[in-house]
Amino acid sequence: MSPPGVKSLSVSSGFLLIGVLLVNTVSGYSLRHCKIYQMNVICRQNALQTIPKDIPPKVKSLDVSNNNISKIEEFDFKDRIIRKLLDLSNNKITHVEDRAFLSLAVLHGLDLGYNKLTTISDHMFQGLAKMKRLQLNDNLISHIAWSSFQNLSSLQIVNLTNNKIHHLKEVQPIVRLPFLQELYISNNNLTYFESMEISNRSIQLRVLDLSWNPLEKFSLTADVLPNLHNLNLSYCGRNGSMKWDVVDKSFLSGIYTLDLSGNQTSLKDMGIVLQSFTNSSLGSLTLSCLDRKTSVHIDVFINISSHITTLSVLRLKRDNIYFIPDKLFQSCSQPKKLDLSDNNISDLSNSSFRSLRNLQNLRMCHNNLSSVPTAVRNLTTLNVLDLSYNRINELDCSDFANLSGLIKLILYHNQISQLKGCVFQYLKILKVLEIEDNRILILNDAFKIYLPNLETLKLNGNKLSSINKGDFKSLQSLTSLNLNDNQITSMEDGAFIGLANLTFLHLAGNKITSGAIRDNVFKGLSNLRRLSISSNRITYKQDSKLTNPPFYSLSFLKSLDIFSQRPAGMHNLPSNLLDGLTALVSIRAGNINIKSLHPDTFKYTPNLRSLDISSNIFTTLTPELFHPLPNLSAIYLSKCKFQSLDFLIQANLSKVFYLQISHNELTVINDTLMHSLPSLTYLDMNNNSFRCDCSNVWFIQWVINNNQTQVVNAHQYLCKYPLNEKGSFLLDIDIHSCSGDLSFFYFISTSALVLLTLLGSFMYHLLRWQMVYAYYLFLAYLYDTKRRNARAANQYDAFVSYNTHDEPWVLGELLLELEGQQGWRLCLHHRDFQPGKPIIENITDAIYGSRKTICVISRRYLESEWCSREIQVASFRLFDEQKDVLILLFLEEIPDQQLSPYHRMRKLLKRRTYLSWPRAGEHTGAFWQKLRVALETGVCDDEENPILTGVERL
Repeated sequence: MSPPGVKSLSVSSGFLLIGVLLVNTVSGYSLRHCKIYQMNVICRQNALQTIPKDIPPKVKSLDVSNNNISKIEEFDFKDRIIRKLLDLSNNKITHVEDRAFLSLAVLHGLDLGYNKLTTISDHMFQGLAKMKRLQLNDNLISHIAWSSFQNLSSLQIVNLTNNKIHHLKEVQPIVRLPFLQELYISNNNLTYFESMEISNRSIQLRVLDLSWNPLEKFSLTADVLPNLHNLNLSYCGRNGSMKWDVVDKSFLSGIYTLDLSGNQTSLKDMGIVLQSFTNSSLGSLTLSCLDRKTSVHIDVFINISSHITTLSVLRLKRDNIYFIPDKLFQSCSQPKKLDLSDNNISDLSNSSFRSLRNLQNLRMCHNNLSSVPTAVRNLTTLNVLDLSYNRINELDCSDFANLSGLIKLILYHNQISQLKGCVFQYLKILKVLEIEDNRILILNDAFKIYLPNLETLKLNGNKLSSINKGDFKSLQSLTSLNLNDNQITSMEDGAFIGLANLTFLHLAGNKITSGAIRDNVFKGLSNLRRLSISSNRITYKQDSKLTNPPFYSLSFLKSLDIFSQRPAGMHNLPSNLLDGLTALVSIRAGNINIKSLHPDTFKYTPNLRSLDISSNIFTTLTPELFHPLPNLSAIYLSKCKFQSLDFLIQANLSKVFYLQISHNELTVINDTLMHSLPSLTYLDMNNNSFRCDCSNVWFIQWVINNNQTQVVNAHQYLCKYPLNEKGSFLLDIDIHSCSGDLSFFYFISTSALVLLTLLGSFMYHLLRWQMVYAYYLFLAYLYDTKRRNARAANQYDAFVSYNTHDEPWVLGELLLELEGQQGWRLCLHHRDFQPGKPIIENITDAIYGSRKTICVISRRYLESEWCSREIQVASFRLFDEQKDVLILLFLEEIPDQQLSPYHRMRKLLKRRTYLSWPRAGEHTGAFWQKLRVALETGVCDDEENPILTGVERL
């Protein structure tokens, strides 16, 4: 077992989110048997037989505990730098080769506990000059080579608990280290502790644990431990045989903590031991777990201890005490902390603690008390009172009389069913009240008047069914309120009024419905930072939107937990449920049985960083859902039945560095997805339905090429498709066959793309206008062929083709003259085109449904796409039918080069006349006359048209 204060230095298994690294490059990496959290490598519980070879060269710590490693070889850690801890505990190591740790020059801690080492060789720890902690507990070590610790000059803590050391001389190489502070050699079959076997000079040791050794003698004949502060002799001796031989009491004068629990010493020798400390600085004495023969004389030991004037902590745990008489502590006035827990105390005298005038901390948990002892009323100096795990069923208004100095009161796990309004009336400065796991049904007025300085209140695990208005209104200083695991179904408006300083509110595990969480319920909680309403019965109708969002007043809330609603989930998350939570940083909404999320769900939470919506049945999400979340950095999407993550590609998640999408139905991961997450450093895709074929080649190569993104447990990803690969590992498939095919495909694709680019550039620069013209001719030809046999009589005299910028002239001049004065019927696109019909069909029908086409040409006209199409269709009709159907009307002077895109029209203008609007100041009569003649001309051969045979401009 590990001694108090010295735990196995293993890295926590909890998730430690990795900081954002490179942003410009996205590459993947995965260790075959390990995970990495903030440069702490975790390889525990993977049935490893050797040290993994793919560990990065520089890490903070390496944890390979709980595996099947049997040997540490010389080159296992070559060229690696581990700064803090190497944890090799809980393996099957029987041998460590010399110089195996030679390269770990900066290592601070090494844990070899719970292995099968039998010997510490001369060169086992060579190179560990900066190591400060060494765990060798729970091995089979019986021999330590004399020079094995010679170079460990920085070592401060050594744990050799539970080994096979029989003689103190084996630890001499250790105790002589210049900076050694703590030595734990508990349970090693040591039968003698004699100072001459340790050293012949003073050593710096401050903590010495000799517990659970069958010591027959404890002998100090020289002052070799002048700095010893903590001495543990618990469970030492055998059948009352341990003898105490301390030549000079001053040898132990510096000891502050002494543990004699379960000590196998005779009553006489126990008295001698205690008397050795009467003139010392002993401050903490533990006399727990004394055997029945010794425990009956507990009053004798307490009486002796009363002469230790410096004593402030006295522990009498598990000593089979049933009753505390008046005289037990009669002579003991100095302790400040008294621990009587884990006894069978059911009664005590009213004056049992009268003499304890300095007592500040009293622990009486795990006893058989049925009420608060009257004796505690005499403890006016008490700060902490622990009465947990008893049988107290009722609290009286006078139970805490005279305890006005009480700061912490612990009453959890009793049988209290109600709280009277006056029960806490004397506790003016109480800061912590733990009364969870009782049977409280109603609060009455217990928190309406008193406890103005209370900061923490734990009422979880009771039977409260409702919270009424003002139940906690006197708790002005309260910062944490725990109401988890009650039976709360309703909360009145103003239920938490008065709790202006509350920062944590826990309401999980109740029977709260959506009707019970209203805005007015949480009003007044202006400083609330965390709210948990998980595991309740909150549900909403499909597509519901709330009239009064419940969290609207919680503008400073940072964390919201609503996961696991019972029994069937929330069904729907209203789009405005989070309205008002502008400071929210984290939300946990997993396992609430929702199938979709409205795109506006998170528009109220622009500062959200962590989003957990796992264990729902989404199949997909809309990218717009994430657009209001520019700071999102961690997303949990496991167990959602996703078959694709395309929605993440367009979600703009540039700051996300933690993505968990395990237990879904993903088959193929492409580069587009990974490149859409430029800051990703942690990716968990365990238990998906991967395809193990060429479709996943990019993903496999991305995982193998270590750089930025850790793909957790990628080497354990199993194939599901195709069926012949089912059960294989994704990273084990042969991708070489894919590489050849892909290379050839990439070559052909790249070559074709280059050729097309060159050809396109050539055609654009040299033939672009001819191609545009040919396109429109072909289009007009198609429409003309389609309608040639079904052509009806002309519906209009002329179709007017013009640009919208010339519309004022068309409406103000042309339309008034031709329709108003001359009586022609014109077709105008803004007036006569059929709504809903394709525009090209409207153009073609207008041209072929009119006798003539008037093109009102200007510079803007030539730049318009649709005007270009109209003139192309009209000119095609002219050239195809050889009929006089086209009238060109120029509003302004246009150089010939601007007509070059219309090659056939330019050619036509060279041999035929056209109309030009007179310049400013010129008379327009001749213009209108010529236009009238052109319109009156029938659809005859163009050679017979008198207008089109002239060579002079009109």
